[in-house]
Amino acid sequence: MPVAVLGTGMVGRSIAGRLEDLGHEVVVGTRDPAATLARSEPDQPFSAWTADHPGVRLATFAEAAKAAAELVVLAGNGAGALDVLARAGEANLDGKIVVDVTNPLDFSAGVPPTLFVKDTDSLGERLQRAYPGARVVKTLNTMNATLMADPELLAGGDHSVFVSGDDATAKARVTELLQSFGHADVIDLGDITTARGAEMFVGFWLRLWGAAGTPMFNIKVVR
Repeated sequence: MPVAVLGTGMVGRSIAGRLEDLGHEVVVGTRDPAATLARSEPDQPFSAWTADHPGVRLATFAEAAKAAAELVVLAGNGAGALDVLARAGEANLDGKIVVDVTNPLDFSAGVPPTLFVKDTDSLGERLQRAYPGARVVKTLNTMNATLMADPELLAGGDHSVFVSGDDATAKARVTELLQSFGHADVIDLGDITTARGAEMFVGFWLRLWGAAGTPMFNIKVVR
């Protein structure tokens, strides 16, 4: 099944690579494919990453979203999320599931970051309001990129991940996808307003990272 992943950073690469491993036809979206391939990141240039993932195609945001049969994964910077979806195009998102894994991080005052939306709204809600024809599902934003894509690296995948969204069918489809990744405990929080709690968790997560000295951890809701 063709799946679009919008974003070429660590999160986008992790999810796109996992989708490729599972046999999906993956198109990664970026603003300018030629510029992306020409970048020379210190860890691994995107051109080198694509050489290791021959089943992944690079395209513009609009081309990637148009190619997606059902699922569009929004995996970029939260501050640019609305701009990315605008570039993807409303018509290319209409009726499709937008899997939102972003966080509304604000680094303007340095680190640790604060949130540019919280309490009475969420980034997930803003995306849903801006694109009412899309079916936004917030998930995976409460853990690091490695565990998003391969949860079995920690406790065999037996830790908690959350979904928020207004469309029950979309959440069920995303839950299936998460389970195919290896997530063993998927908790439906409710409608898209519950994304507020999932997004506000990131402040606590950052402090846990500092205390643990590693981002390779997650929480388990014992019930």
